[in-house]
Amino acid sequence: MTQHGQALLYVTHDRAGTSAVRSMGTAELGAGGVPVVLVPGLGAPGYLLRTLERCARSGPARLLDVPGHRDPAGRVCGDTLGALADTVARWLTDVPGGPVVLAGHSTGAQVALHAAVLRPGRVRALVLMAPTFPPRLRRFGPLLGAAFHTAVQESPGVVPAVLPSYLAAGPRRLLACARSSQADAPEEVLSRVTCPVTVVGAEHDVLSPPGWVRYLAGRATRGLAGRATRGRAVVVRGAHAFPHRHPDATAEVLNGARYASL
Repeated sequence: MTQHGQALLYVTHDRAGTSAVRSMGTAELGAGGVPVVLVPGLGAPGYLLRTLERCARSGPARLLDVPGHRDPAGRVCGDTLGALADTVARWLTDVPGGPVVLAGHSTGAQVALHAAVLRPGRVRALVLMAPTFPPRLRRFGPLLGAAFHTAVQESPGVVPAVLPSYLAAGPRRLLACARSSQADAPEEVLSRVTCPVTVVGAEHDVLSPPGWVRYLAGRATRGLAGRATRGRAVVVRGAHAFPHRHPDATAEVLNGARYASL
């Protein structure tokens, strides 16, 4: 248990299939409203702790540590998009006890998207934050350039939040995660999502630019009362790591999805 901001956050290991998945957040998931469940990008949960704490003030919330680069119990899965999505899908089946608001950031948004397709009955609303990668960034050269241009817009405070996980993972695992995410086409997967979708981006994010965010929201259509309903696009301040620098604005979107799903 740790005091982070105004909310008490607990570290737990929950059995999901044959694995014990580590997470941080509220102790209980079955009371106090619809849980918000966060999936980090590149397996580095630290930069989402501020947003987690803000969400935990309003109801149940968890941040999944997948694949678990720094988990003393060991990693729970591989580093590829498919392995991560399968693990999150098993967690959704075995742990919360009901539907959740599932939210992923960066490559974690892709993981959340695929998990929502695998377990549609366990996801009441889906929030994709800075989802990667638009088609032109699915090659490594352009991706490196975009990462540099985004990095200069970031708050220096995000570095200590992600660096320990990156060092524990090592370049080979980080590259495997990035490569598998580059091979994905989230715009095609969105047509298979049946719940409400919110896509959130930041005004200075080159990895997930506002135009890409709005395009994905437009791709997220679902039938409701005999008519097609499009996804919702939200653009906030900041760059790619906006949940770390602007946790209140991020939590406001997530809690909005929580309350709208009631």
